Amino acid sequence: MPGPCRVASWAPHRPGFQTVDRVVWREVRNADLGPDVDALALLRDGLAAIGALDAVAMMTSRDIRRHFTGTAWVGNVTATCLATVGLTNGETVGRRRPGRPGPLGTVNLLVHVDHALTEAAMLEAMSIAAEARTMAILEGGYRPDADAPPVTGTGTDCIVIACPATGEPSPFAGMHTAIGEALGAATLAAIRAGVADWLAERRG
Repeated sequence: MPGPCRVASWAPHRPGFQTVDRVVWREVRNADLGPDVDALALLRDGLAAIGALDAVAMMTSRDIRRHFTGTAWVGNVTATCLATVGLTNGETVGRRRPGRPGPLGTVNLLVHVDHALTEAAMLEAMSIAAEARTMAILEGGYRPDADAPPVTGTGTDCIVIACPATGEPSPFAGMHTAIGEALGAATLAAIRAGVADWLAERRG
């Protein structure tokens, strides 16, 4: 990220509102996260080993080399999304799948906009990113079973919104704004590419 940023997330490490200069993806394997493993401790220990305890951090079992970016420019706003996409433990909103989730798979995304935002605007931006993520997943049409409804996300998705830590903050980031349009378009581009890649890999 370009310099210290204000971020908002529900990331497993340093969630909420933070000021950081990096966001970390920790790649794990399904075998790393058995029922007796403390996932937060595993993440924290891995960050400590690389001197990154100050970062906001997420975990994924997706090969992090299979990451995708999307960038959009609207007026004087630039937004960029970096994402990894896996849907193996996909869910449909409002309807959990019965039993234990399947192999780990999640959607992790970081969206950076180049305008400072108030905390309220950061939450609004998060809602736009979530809407874009869901739209891109629905377009892929993935169903875990033939008679199941389309997946809308996974049980472990995580969204991080980042913006400059300095400057006069914008109070709005909704779909009527250039900020909302740009971050929505950037997120759509990254998640669409990630979903297509994941589906192609499954077919392969």
